[in-house]
Amino acid sequence: MEFIIKKPTSSNRTVRMPDELIAKLTRLADEQEISFNQLVNQCCEFALEHLAEK
Repeated sequence: MEFIIKKPTSSNRTVRMPDELIAKLTRLADEQEISFNQLVNQCCEFALEHLAEK
């Protein structure tokens, strides 16, 4: 059996958010000891998985 290292791909994208939302997300990320980026990714994934279909 061969060990194969997988490198996840990612891209940079600039997203504008209201200052108040950034403050809330930053506070939550700090409380949970995760990065702001990790929290935003998890929020987006959750929202997409639970999106109501028409």
